Amino acid sequence: MSLAVRVIPCLDVDAGRVVKGVNFENLRDAGDPVELAHRYNDAGADELTFLDVTASSSDRETTYDVVTRTAEEVFIPLTVGGGVRTQEDVATLLRSGADKASINTAAVNRPEVIDEITDRFGSQVLVLSLDARRTDDPQIASGFEVTTHGGRRGTGIDAISWCREASARGVGEILLNSIDADGTQAGFDVEMIRAVRQVTSVPVIASGGAGRPEHFPAAIDAAPTRCSPPPCSTSARWT
Repeated sequence: MSLAVRVIPCLDVDAGRVVKGVNFENLRDAGDPVELAHRYNDAGADELTFLDVTASSSDRETTYDVVTRTAEEVFIPLTVGGGVRTQEDVATLLRSGADKASINTAAVNRPEVIDEITDRFGSQVLVLSLDARRTDDPQIASGFEVTTHGGRRGTGIDAISWCREASARGVGEILLNSIDADGTQAGFDVEMIRAVRQVTSVPVIASGGAGRPEHFPAAIDAAPTRCSPPPCSTSARWT
């Protein structure tokens, strides 16, 4: 099976507005999420992702009205994350118009929630959002650490091992966010993408570092063109 490639704009949302920053810091206003969703839809994006970047750190739910307004006007698949903690959170997102839910902090805190969500809704509904950073910690063999709460807290968990476990539990996709590359527009962290692909066959969405179209082939080439078992794909987030 040949590699399926998708281009997925990912909008980081805070208080109902799109924000942009570098390395998950110094966030600045970048516009209305529905307006930007329209723009990406018209430009030919395959899917859209909304991540409420302060929902977990502020211990609140995601902004459902933004999801509903977007789903009413944009008709490509929509993934929403941030503040997703339970099966009921996923149910609310789906009722609001999302096609898939993305989970990060809650899954790290209690991995069993992955099983609960996928048992109820199916793997195709759940995306693991993984915010990873490079580390010199000798206890983390891969050199990539999982973080939570919008990249604000280290966990001491090996990101590659976590991808393996989450895949075994049934997540349908992995949104792989490189904190080090985020907002730099200097290119994806190809080494991290390749390391994740070696331990999972679920679709991987490369995120962080895209600045020019020529950055995308490197992210795609970091994954094999065939995998077992299929399906297998690499996608690229454009921010």
